[in-house]
Amino acid sequence: MSATANTKGAISIRNLTKIYDPDGVNVMAVDNCSLEIAAGEVCMIVGPSGCGKTTLLNGIAGFHSITEGEIYLDDELLCGPSKPKADQGADRMVVFQHGALFPWKTLSENVAYGPMVQGVLKKNEALEKAGHMLAEAGLGDVGHKYPGEVSSGMARRAEIVRALINDPKVLLLDEPYRAMDSLTKSIMHEALLEVYDRTKVTIFFITHDLEEAIFLGDRVAIMTTRPATIKKIVDVKIPRPRSYETLSSEEFRKLVDETKEAVHEEAIKAFEAGERELA
Repeated sequence: MSATANTKGAISIRNLTKIYDPDGVNVMAVDNCSLEIAAGEVCMIVGPSGCGKTTLLNGIAGFHSITEGEIYLDDELLCGPSKPKADQGADRMVVFQHGALFPWKTLSENVAYGPMVQGVLKKNEALEKAGHMLAEAGLGDVGHKYPGEVSSGMARRAEIVRALINDPKVLLLDEPYRAMDSLTKSIMHEALLEVYDRTKVTIFFITHDLEEAIFLGDRVAIMTTRPATIKKIVDVKIPRPRSYETLSSEEFRKLVDETKEAVHEEAIKAFEAGERELA
């Protein structure tokens, strides 16, 4: 995947509504939500817990159906009124909060698995490509090891490489670094930015960490409390490539404070709504 591969991966979410169990508890998770994500953009999604962030990801990935609205990828319909659930595909790869590597396969075998199963590459070709991509990610010396034999940071980097070997248009990440300590998280941020600078793949990244959102993102979409829609978009006009010196800049702190204020407003609403439900 070349560094100029940023002409694919545009996501268009149009008036999306998602109701869980409409014939039962009837929970509206997302209400008339619209969001445009440009090809090659890093779009960070933040908001109160349970507000519907993962619901958007599930709709894009094809894990759940949507109730109303449409989602497009590069102007092609993924799901809409005539097709409530998108087909799952290698053009949209997901990295979850909890690891998903096969523990009985080496890192190289894990990375090579997708192209082999899809019949895109023969085993030796897939393993050769996996070895090259692991080396690019700083994992060339541990490709022969199993997930349980490497650190959590190394395993998470291997998961991202496993997603990228499929040459996806979009990477969908759902709080992938949530359980990591601050030092490991900082290393993972640098590794992800290196991958992004090299590939320019579109990234849809859910997080609760507001500093992470500003440091990694081109834009930060702040969601309201449930039923969710987009409350505000924060443009992050900090030049790339970024380094950890960025964290101490005045512009960075200003953007974090702006984002924190908007998220805090929604968190209070979510708390008050919960209090009313308990009353």
